[in-house]
Amino acid sequence: MKKELHIFFTALQFYTRIPCPKNSDHNPDYLNKSSRYFPLIGWIVGGIAFGVFSLCHFLLTPDLAVLIAMIASILVTGAFHEDGFADVCDGFGGGWTKEKILLIMKDSAIGAYGAIGVVLLFLLKYQALSFLVSNVDEFTTKNEFLIFLLFVSGHSLSRLAAISIVFTHQYSREDASSKSKPIAQKHTWREVVGAFFFGLLPLLFLMCFQWQLFSVLVPVFIGRFFLARYFQKWIDGYTGDCLGATQQVCEILFYLSVIVLWKFI
Repeated sequence: MKKELHIFFTALQFYTRIPCPKNSDHNPDYLNKSSRYFPLIGWIVGGIAFGVFSLCHFLLTPDLAVLIAMIASILVTGAFHEDGFADVCDGFGGGWTKEKILLIMKDSAIGAYGAIGVVLLFLLKYQALSFLVSNVDEFTTKNEFLIFLLFVSGHSLSRLAAISIVFTHQYSREDASSKSKPIAQKHTWREVVGAFFFGLLPLLFLMCFQWQLFSVLVPVFIGRFFLARYFQKWIDGYTGDCLGATQQVCEILFYLSVIVLWKFI
C-alpha cells in the first residue's frame, strides 16, 4: 500500500501542480508505473473544475462559471496538456520530416499553428461545456451530480485514450533527457487494467442517467485511433506532446458526443 501511494503521488506530482509529500519524486520506475493512475488524475482535475464551477454558478452566471472552471483546470495541471496540444499543432503544421517535427515540438516558443489551435480548442471546449450545463433542467442535487460526472468523465476518459497509446505504440524520441520517456519504457497488466478501470468507472456511473452514453466511447476511441495512426505515420510513434494533444482532442470529442446524444436520442 505504501508503494502504491508513492506511485500515485508520483503521478500527481508529474501531471499536476498539486503539492505532494516531500518524498515524492520523478523516480523513473515509479513514473513508469504511474501510468495506471493517469485517468485517476482526471478524477481530481475534473472534480476541482466542477467544484469551482459549482461555486461560481451560485455566485455568477453559468457561462462565467464554465469559463472560470476551465481556468481552474488549467491552473491545476499547469497547462500541461494544452502545451502539448500547441506543440503538436506547431510541429505537425510546420514540419515535413520526423526530425523537423520533433525539433519544432521541442522548442518552448509557440508559433502561429499552436496559437490558433489553442484558441480554437478553448472556444470549442467553452461552447460545448456551456451547452451541456445549460441543458440540465435545473441545478438540483441530482442534476448537480450529473454535471459532476460529465466533468470527471471527460477528464478521465480522455486521459485513458491518451495513455492507451503508450500501451500500443513506441516512443518516438531517442534522447533519454525527455521528461516523458520513463512512462514509455515498459508496462505490465497492472498499468493497463488500472488505467482502464479508473478511465471507465465515471462513465459507468454516468450511464445510470442515460444508458446510451456508453456510445461516447466510439468517437473518443476513433479519434484516438486516427491520432495515433497520424503520429505513427509522421514520427514513427508518439511523444509526451502527442499524448497531451490526444487528451485535449478526446476530451472535446467526449463533450461533443454527449451533445449529439442529447439532441438526437
